[in-house]
Amino acid sequence: MAATLCSKLLPKQGWLPLTQSIRHGSKAVTRHRKPLHIQKQKLLAVTQYIPPAREFPPGAYPSQTKHVQEDNDLTLLMKRELKKLFEDCKMIAVVQNSSSSAEDMMTLRHRLYKHNITVKFFPNKVVRSFLSDSIYCNMGLLFVGPTVMFVSKEPKVKEMLTTLRGSPQMTLLGACIDNTLLSAQGIVSLSKLPSMTVIQGEVVSGLSMLTSHTAYLLQRHPAHLSQLLQQYIKQQTSDGSAEAAPKAEEAT
Repeated sequence: MAATLCSKLLPKQGWLPLTQSIRHGSKAVTRHRKPLHIQKQKLLAVTQYIPPAREFPPGAYPSQTKHVQEDNDLTLLMKRELKKLFEDCKMIAVVQNSSSSAEDMMTLRHRLYKHNITVKFFPNKVVRSFLSDSIYCNMGLLFVGPTVMFVSKEPKVKEMLTTLRGSPQMTLLGACIDNTLLSAQGIVSLSKLPSMTVIQGEVVSGLSMLTSHTAYLLQRHPAHLSQLLQQYIKQQTSDGSAEAAPKAEEAT
């Protein structure tokens, strides 16, 4: 009996009820908000509430005015020394000191002093402050970290590079030589050029060779000299006629 009632009341598989509830969606909104009139928009813009600026307590934000700190007497003394150094010395090299010991630094200073090259120590902050107001402002980028300066009144590039080869903890960053800023590679290229004494000797030897050859020709017999001059005139005339022939052909 119970099984019969359950089979009649419970829906069978694949059976659909006679009535179904269908939920219709909401209708589309056909009324939209009309734009405000231009006069009303202006009135709302004019009468809009603007809150007053909030006052912050003093010291909450950093001051916009920059405080210029004046240099003390020691800084001014270092800047005067740097100015004199740049005026008197033709070579000023910047070298980075990578954990060099005091004994190695003393040995390096002694080797450089043999070639009239002096080692100078200045704080990077003072050097950058001095260079920012001078024509050497581009050198300020080299003074980062532990640095030292090699200065000499005359350019001693070869001697400086030869001495630095024995100190691997010292790295050459750049130099100002004869008012010209050079990189490390530029300094190496400059060291490969012959010195001014060698160039002057080559020029003098070339000029003396020409003058000696002219004097030798003048000491020869006048007939030989006149023969050479006639040969030179013939060469000049033949070259001139050869150049004039193509021009005549083009004109015809």
